[in-house]
Amino acid sequence: MATSIRVSATVSAARERAFRHPLAVLARLARNRAAVAGFMMLVVMALAATLAGALVPYGADTADLNSVLQPPSAAHLFGTDQLGRDILARIVYGGRISLLIGVLAVAVGAAIGVPLGVVSGFYGGRTDALIQRAVDVMLSFPGFLLALTLISLLGVGPRNVVLSVGIASVPVYVRLVRAVTLSVRELAYVESARAIGLSDVRIMFRHVLPNTAAPIIVQSSLQLGVALLTAAGLGFLGIGVTPPTPEWGTMLGEAQTYILSAWYMGTFPGLAIFAAVMAFNLLGDGLRDALDPRMKTV
Repeated sequence: MATSIRVSATVSAARERAFRHPLAVLARLARNRAAVAGFMMLVVMALAATLAGALVPYGADTADLNSVLQPPSAAHLFGTDQLGRDILARIVYGGRISLLIGVLAVAVGAAIGVPLGVVSGFYGGRTDALIQRAVDVMLSFPGFLLALTLISLLGVGPRNVVLSVGIASVPVYVRLVRAVTLSVRELAYVESARAIGLSDVRIMFRHVLPNTAAPIIVQSSLQLGVALLTAAGLGFLGIGVTPPTPEWGTMLGEAQTYILSAWYMGTFPGLAIFAAVMAFNLLGDGLRDALDPRMKTV
């Protein structure tokens, strides 16, 4: 009976490893039309931002006081703003700032939160209690309010936006990785690693951390949309990226004065934010389905 249970467990583990093989994950992801659509939207945005100079005939800061607040036309597809700058050009160039802020902020959050989550779940006891109480304090603030508080202390600018939004996302990673670590640390191979004398650091980062990769990838893809939206909110309030640097949230903030007379100033940057956040969410949902061994019908 015991032999049968061990064989069954071995077969189950082998099936799960096969299910999570990169090629198998990519194959399932490719069958998810929504995820593919989200991925393609992000590719288009990234390429447009990278090749902005070749795609749009105007510079992001090229002002023309003879073309102030012009509605969409053949010369300016998305119209012009209060300084006569082409809105399409500013959106395309602004994609570099907005997307980069989102990626870097998530990287900061993961770089801080993942190690803390592993340590918290692996050691437990007082270490876990101390880290979790700090996380509870951070979670007592809504994410946007925490980022708003941090940037008020650090000051405006792209670097401080990245730090503020990134630190605000740390609790999400700590809680996620801790939960996975609590289950993984009880598995047989972790006990075997302890028995042969491996150090705690090696066990955590060689044997425990790889098992958290799938949920971290999924959470990061979803967190990118949250980070972009939070950064845009800070820009809208005028405490994010400072003008004249093109950034989608900052453009929305500038447009609120002209919302009745120049609808296009806020509409198109808002649509850019909506499209980017939706694309990240679609991709994140697809990755969750492709990486979850319990959803084998996807």
